[in-house]
Amino acid sequence: SMVWWCFEKHWTTEQMCEVAKRLGLKSVELIDPEHWPTLKRHGLVCAIHGSHGFVQGMNNPAYHDMCIAKIKESVDVCAEYGFPNVITFTGMSEDIPADAGQKNCIEGLKKVVGYAEQKKVNLCLEMLNSRDAVEMKGHPGYQGDHMDYCIEIVKAVGSPRMKVLFDIYHVQIMDGDIIRRIGQYAEYIGHVHTAGCPGRNELDDTQEINYPPIMRALVKAGYTGYTGHEFIPTRDPLKGLAEAVALCDV
Repeated sequence: SMVWWCFEKHWTTEQMCEVAKRLGLKSVELIDPEHWPTLKRHGLVCAIHGSHGFVQGMNNPAYHDMCIAKIKESVDVCAEYGFPNVITFTGMSEDIPADAGQKNCIEGLKKVVGYAEQKKVNLCLEMLNSRDAVEMKGHPGYQGDHMDYCIEIVKAVGSPRMKVLFDIYHVQIMDGDIIRRIGQYAEYIGHVHTAGCPGRNELDDTQEINYPPIMRALVKAGYTGYTGHEFIPTRDPLKGLAEAVALCDV
Protein backbone atom coordinates (compact mmCIF):
# COMPACT_ATOMS: atom_id res chain seq x y z
CA SER A 1 0.00 0.00 0.00
CA MET A 2 1.07 3.61 -0.52
CA VAL A 3 0.10 6.46 1.80
CA TRP A 4 -1.67 9.36 0.12
CA TRP A 5 -0.31 12.27 2.17
CA CYS A 6 3.31 11.36 1.38
CA PHE A 7 2.78 11.62 -2.37
CA GLU A 8 -0.04 14.16 -2.82
CA LYS A 9 2.44 16.94 -3.70
CA HIS A 10 3.78 14.82 -6.56
CA TRP A 11 0.76 13.04 -8.06
CA THR A 12 -2.97 13.41 -8.54
CA THR A 13 -5.21 10.62 -7.23
CA GLU A 14 -5.48 9.23 -10.76
CA GLN A 15 -1.68 9.21 -11.12
CA MET A 16 -1.27 7.57 -7.69
CA CYS A 17 -3.63 4.80 -8.73
CA GLU A 18 -1.66 4.29 -11.95
CA VAL A 19 1.63 4.16 -9.98
CA ALA A 20 0.12 1.70 -7.48
CA LYS A 21 -1.03 -0.60 -10.29
CA ARG A 22 2.34 -0.38 -12.04
CA LEU A 23 4.21 -1.33 -8.84
CA GLY A 24 1.81 -4.12 -7.90
CA LEU A 25 0.37 -2.31 -4.88
CA LYS A 26 -3.19 -3.08 -3.78
CA SER A 27 -4.04 0.12 -1.91
CA VAL A 28 -3.79 3.90 -1.66
CA GLU A 29 -4.47 4.61 2.02
CA LEU A 30 -5.39 7.52 4.30
CA ILE A 31 -7.14 9.15 1.34
CA ASP A 32 -10.53 10.86 1.67
CA PRO A 33 -13.62 8.84 0.66
CA GLU A 34 -14.41 11.33 -2.11
CA HIS A 35 -11.52 9.65 -3.98
CA TRP A 36 -12.60 6.08 -3.26
CA PRO A 37 -14.65 5.67 -6.48
CA THR A 38 -11.38 6.38 -8.37
CA LEU A 39 -9.62 3.69 -6.29
CA LYS A 40 -12.43 1.23 -7.03
CA ARG A 41 -12.23 1.99 -10.74
CA HIS A 42 -8.56 0.94 -10.64
CA GLY A 43 -9.31 -2.18 -8.58
CA LEU A 44 -7.62 -0.71 -5.49
CA VAL A 45 -8.68 -0.40 -1.87
CA CYS A 46 -8.01 2.12 0.91
CA ALA A 47 -6.27 -0.19 3.41
CA ILE A 48 -6.74 2.17 6.37
CA HIS A 49 -8.94 5.24 6.78
CA GLY A 50 -8.63 8.15 9.21
CA SER A 51 -11.08 9.19 11.93
CA HIS A 52 -10.35 11.72 14.69
CA GLY A 53 -6.87 13.30 14.75
CA PHE A 54 -3.90 12.48 16.96
CA VAL A 55 -4.13 15.63 19.14
CA GLN A 56 -7.58 15.08 20.67
CA GLY A 57 -7.93 11.38 21.39
CA MET A 58 -9.45 8.76 23.66
CA ASN A 59 -7.10 9.50 26.59
CA ASN A 60 -9.28 12.51 27.49
CA PRO A 61 -12.93 11.71 28.36
CA ALA A 62 -13.87 15.22 27.19
CA TYR A 63 -13.15 14.03 23.63
CA HIS A 64 -14.86 10.61 23.81
CA ASP A 65 -18.13 11.68 22.16
CA MET A 66 -16.29 13.44 19.32
CA CYS A 67 -13.88 10.52 18.78
CA ILE A 68 -16.67 7.94 18.84
CA ALA A 69 -18.77 9.92 16.35
CA LYS A 70 -15.82 10.26 13.94
CA ILE A 71 -14.83 6.61 14.33
CA LYS A 72 -18.42 5.47 13.63
CA GLU A 73 -18.58 7.71 10.56
CA SER A 74 -15.33 6.18 9.27
CA VAL A 75 -16.42 2.64 10.12
CA ASP A 76 -19.66 3.21 8.19
CA VAL A 77 -17.95 4.35 5.00
CA CYS A 78 -15.34 1.54 5.23
CA ALA A 79 -18.10 -1.03 5.69
CA GLU A 80 -19.95 0.40 2.69
CA TYR A 81 -16.87 0.01 0.47
CA GLY A 82 -15.62 -3.22 2.05
CA PHE A 83 -12.38 -1.61 3.27
CA PRO A 84 -10.76 -3.15 6.36
CA ASN A 85 -9.33 -0.64 8.86
CA VAL A 86 -9.93 2.65 10.67
CA ILE A 87 -7.17 4.46 12.58
CA THR A 88 -7.51 5.79 16.13
CA PHE A 89 -5.12 7.61 18.48
CA THR A 90 -4.54 8.08 22.20
CA GLY A 91 -4.26 11.86 21.85
CA MET A 92 -1.78 14.26 23.43
CA SER A 93 -1.04 13.71 27.12
CA GLU A 94 -1.71 17.37 28.07
CA ASP A 95 -1.67 17.00 31.89
CA ILE A 96 -3.19 13.50 31.97
CA PRO A 97 -1.01 10.91 33.77
CA ALA A 98 -0.03 7.87 31.68
CA ASP A 99 -2.09 5.37 33.70
CA ALA A 100 -5.20 7.59 33.63
CA GLY A 101 -4.79 8.15 29.89
CA GLN A 102 -4.57 4.41 29.36
CA LYS A 103 -7.70 3.78 31.44
CA ASN A 104 -9.60 6.49 29.54
CA CYS A 105 -8.54 5.01 26.18
CA ILE A 106 -9.77 1.57 27.22
CA GLU A 107 -13.12 2.98 28.37
CA GLY A 108 -13.57 5.07 25.22
CA LEU A 109 -12.61 2.31 22.79
CA LYS A 110 -14.83 -0.21 24.58
CA LYS A 111 -17.78 2.10 23.85
CA VAL A 112 -17.21 1.95 20.09
CA VAL A 113 -15.51 -1.40 19.36
CA GLY A 114 -18.85 -3.24 19.38
CA TYR A 115 -19.96 -1.02 16.50
CA ALA A 116 -16.80 -1.93 14.57
CA GLU A 117 -17.49 -5.63 15.27
CA GLN A 118 -21.01 -5.34 13.85
CA LYS A 119 -19.69 -3.64 10.71
CA LYS A 120 -16.70 -6.03 10.39
CA VAL A 121 -14.10 -3.23 10.40
CA ASN A 122 -10.91 -3.16 12.51
CA LEU A 123 -9.90 -0.25 14.74
CA CYS A 124 -6.12 0.26 14.73
CA LEU A 125 -4.54 2.27 17.55
CA GLU A 126 -1.37 3.96 16.34
CA MET A 127 1.75 4.45 18.41
CA LEU A 128 3.65 7.62 17.42
CA ASN A 129 7.15 8.71 18.38
CA SER A 130 7.45 11.72 20.69
CA ARG A 131 11.22 12.27 20.17
CA ASP A 132 11.35 13.98 16.77
CA ALA A 133 10.04 17.56 16.92
CA VAL A 134 9.93 18.07 13.13
CA GLU A 135 6.34 18.25 11.84
CA MET A 136 5.03 14.87 10.57
CA LYS A 137 8.29 13.17 11.62
CA GLY A 138 7.37 13.03 15.31
CA HIS A 139 4.74 14.17 17.78
CA PRO A 140 6.14 15.48 21.10
CA GLY A 141 3.52 15.13 23.84
CA TYR A 142 1.69 12.20 22.25
CA GLN A 143 0.62 9.84 25.03
CA GLY A 144 0.72 6.49 23.20
CA ASP A 145 4.41 6.78 22.40
CA HIS A 146 5.46 3.22 23.36
CA MET A 147 4.29 -0.02 21.78
CA ASP A 148 3.84 -1.81 25.12
CA TYR A 149 1.53 1.00 26.31
CA CYS A 150 -0.65 0.70 23.18
CA ILE A 151 -0.68 -3.10 23.31
CA GLU A 152 -1.93 -2.98 26.92
CA ILE A 153 -4.85 -0.82 25.74
CA VAL A 154 -5.66 -3.18 22.87
CA LYS A 155 -5.49 -6.26 25.11
CA ALA A 156 -7.77 -4.63 27.70
CA VAL A 157 -10.36 -3.62 25.08
CA GLY A 158 -10.39 -7.33 24.29
CA SER A 159 -11.95 -7.48 20.84
CA PRO A 160 -10.77 -9.31 17.71
CA ARG A 161 -11.53 -6.02 15.91
CA MET A 162 -9.20 -3.96 18.16
CA LYS A 163 -5.61 -3.89 16.86
CA VAL A 164 -2.46 -1.77 16.82
CA LEU A 165 -1.00 0.02 13.86
CA PHE A 166 2.63 -1.12 13.98
CA ASP A 167 4.55 1.77 12.43
CA ILE A 168 8.08 0.42 12.13
CA TYR A 169 9.58 3.93 11.91
CA HIS A 170 7.90 5.13 15.12
CA VAL A 171 8.65 1.87 16.97
CA GLN A 172 12.33 2.03 15.98
CA ILE A 173 12.69 5.56 17.37
CA MET A 174 10.98 4.87 20.71
CA ASP A 175 11.50 1.18 21.43
CA GLY A 176 13.58 -0.70 18.83
CA ASP A 177 13.72 -4.50 19.13
CA ILE A 178 11.36 -4.60 16.16
CA ILE A 179 11.60 -8.24 15.07
CA ARG A 180 11.09 -9.57 18.59
CA ARG A 181 8.14 -7.21 19.13
CA ILE A 182 6.51 -8.45 15.93
CA GLY A 183 6.75 -12.04 17.16
CA GLN A 184 5.53 -11.04 20.62
CA TYR A 185 2.54 -8.97 19.45
CA ALA A 186 1.67 -10.62 16.12
CA GLU A 187 -1.97 -11.35 16.98
CA TYR A 188 -2.59 -7.67 17.78
CA ILE A 189 -1.05 -6.14 14.63
CA GLY A 190 -3.77 -4.87 12.29
CA HIS A 191 -1.74 -2.68 9.95
CA VAL A 192 1.93 -1.84 9.30
CA HIS A 193 3.70 1.34 8.18
CA THR A 194 7.26 1.80 6.91
CA ALA A 195 9.72 4.70 6.56
CA GLY A 196 13.45 5.23 6.78
CA CYS A 197 14.82 6.13 10.20
CA PRO A 198 15.91 8.74 11.09
CA GLY A 199 14.17 11.29 8.88
CA ARG A 200 11.03 9.40 7.75
CA ASN A 201 12.41 9.34 4.23
CA GLU A 202 13.22 6.62 1.68
CA LEU A 203 13.97 3.03 2.75
CA ASP A 204 17.53 3.28 1.39
CA ASP A 205 21.07 2.87 2.74
CA THR A 206 21.08 6.32 4.36
CA GLN A 207 18.86 4.98 7.15
CA GLU A 208 19.25 2.42 9.94
CA ILE A 209 16.33 -0.02 9.62
CA ASN A 210 17.01 -3.32 7.87
CA TYR A 211 13.66 -3.97 6.24
CA PRO A 212 13.92 -7.42 4.57
CA PRO A 213 14.29 -9.45 7.82
CA ILE A 214 11.52 -7.36 9.40
CA MET A 215 9.19 -8.22 6.52
CA ARG A 216 10.16 -11.89 6.82
CA ALA A 217 9.37 -11.70 10.56
CA LEU A 218 5.88 -10.38 9.73
CA VAL A 219 5.33 -13.25 7.29
CA LYS A 220 6.63 -15.79 9.82
CA ALA A 221 4.32 -14.34 12.48
CA GLY A 222 1.35 -14.95 10.19
CA TYR A 223 0.65 -11.31 9.34
CA THR A 224 -1.59 -11.14 6.26
CA GLY A 225 -2.56 -7.45 6.35
CA TYR A 226 -1.31 -4.45 4.42
CA THR A 227 2.04 -2.67 4.71
CA GLY A 228 1.76 1.02 3.90
CA HIS A 229 4.82 2.90 2.64
CA GLU A 230 4.60 6.15 4.61
CA PHE A 231 7.86 7.96 3.85
CA ILE A 232 8.44 11.57 2.80
CA PRO A 233 10.27 11.54 -0.57
CA THR A 234 13.51 13.52 -0.83
CA ARG A 235 14.12 12.60 -4.49
CA ASP A 236 12.20 11.07 -7.41
CA PRO A 237 9.11 9.67 -5.65
CA LEU A 238 8.51 6.89 -8.18
CA LYS A 239 12.07 5.60 -7.84
CA GLY A 240 11.92 5.79 -4.03
CA LEU A 241 8.58 4.00 -3.88
CA ALA A 242 9.69 1.33 -6.37
CA GLU A 243 12.79 0.71 -4.23
CA ALA A 244 10.66 0.41 -1.07
CA VAL A 245 8.29 -2.04 -2.75
CA ALA A 246 11.18 -4.19 -4.02
CA LEU A 247 12.98 -4.11 -0.66
CA CYS A 248 9.88 -5.22 1.26
CA ASP A 249 8.82 -7.92 -1.20
CA VAL A 250 9.96 -11.09 0.58
